[in-house]
Amino acid sequence: MSPSRGTPDVLVIGAGLAGLACAHDLLASGLTVDVREASDAPGGRMRSDRVDGFVIDRGFQVFNTAYPQAKRRLTLRDLRLRPFTPGFLVHTEAGRVRLADPTRAPRTVASLVRGAPAGPRDLFAVAALSARDMLGPVRPLKRADDHTTRTALAAAGISEEFTGRFLRPFLSGVFLEDELETSSRVFHLVWRSMLRGTLCLPTAGIGDLPRQLADALPPGTVRFESPVDRLTDDGVLLADGAERAAGTVVVATGPGPAAHLLPGLEMPPYRVVTTYFHTAPRSPLAEPTLLTDSRLRFLNSCVLSDVVPGYAPAGSSLVATSVLGEDAPGRERAVLDALAQAYGADTAGWGLVTARTIHDALPAMPPPQPLTRSSRAGRGRYVCGDHRTTGSVQGALASGARAAREILRDLGR
Repeated sequence: MSPSRGTPDVLVIGAGLAGLACAHDLLASGLTVDVREASDAPGGRMRSDRVDGFVIDRGFQVFNTAYPQAKRRLTLRDLRLRPFTPGFLVHTEAGRVRLADPTRAPRTVASLVRGAPAGPRDLFAVAALSARDMLGPVRPLKRADDHTTRTALAAAGISEEFTGRFLRPFLSGVFLEDELETSSRVFHLVWRSMLRGTLCLPTAGIGDLPRQLADALPPGTVRFESPVDRLTDDGVLLADGAERAAGTVVVATGPGPAAHLLPGLEMPPYRVVTTYFHTAPRSPLAEPTLLTDSRLRFLNSCVLSDVVPGYAPAGSSLVATSVLGEDAPGRERAVLDALAQAYGADTAGWGLVTARTIHDALPAMPPPQPLTRSSRAGRGRYVCGDHRTTGSVQGALASGARAAREILRDLGR
């Protein structure tokens, strides 16, 4: 039955990854579903816009091919994924040093040994940690005692000097915090996924992921530009004053709208990140890889058009650089000065295409961190999203799947 006719079994608020995954699973079980999305396209924070011929993702985002939920739900070949170079570069006072997975790029080990402050001992410790995370079963990682990431790295035998110079700059960009205070459980799971998968970008932009999920739903399932004002005893009240009945309602929005629709909902604090998108006449790197900074003047930088040439018009390059917190007067200038040193390039002629500040970029995940939370928020009321899990694409999709499972169980299906 089309969701436009009659009363749906379930009404989902939000067409981000979590809401779309939930809708897919409920429909597959024979329920009728109505998805209401406030904006004009699916994806929530995972959106891609066109600005002056450039593809601008809403913040710097990447896709990991190792995510089990994504492999199950998406047709990856249709995304035309373009990979990053495995590993990353770190700009240090002595120049750029490459940290790479030796199982994929064994020739890079010698260059890292020359640049490492503590020598082979740290490399062996990183290799041993990586082997355990990559090759061992996942269950022990999920059930291990939870500490901070900094504590976990020290326990693995990695020196504070090596961590500060190499791992902290990279992980700060992963977790959007620069003190390595994120849960060690989350760290090990993320590290495992990076080792087992490939970081990529879809040719059409990161927004192609939710678009593919939305397009696979029956026509009319998702209603765009249909914001929900509040929940009612019988369903929801739309912002235009219309009421929509539904016995079961799933709130699959970002943290702000979720807290508004479900007062009293426990919500973690979120990390704020700003990404500056600059155009350059030529690539300052000519390699599809991440560049980090040992001084933490920026989280990471990447020439996006080296990864996907179509991100920039012909004859120009697109460089994305992320920093913690809000944009502020003079900050973009300071970023350009840091990039001039990190890339070894003249950035005076670079132009700012746009700057995007994402206030709910990633939930804070200090220990002890539950890896998943129940979606139940009251009788006939459920909630899902990255704030219920580990804050990744995998986490958002898994949260939507869990909500669907709990709904079906409660309905006796």
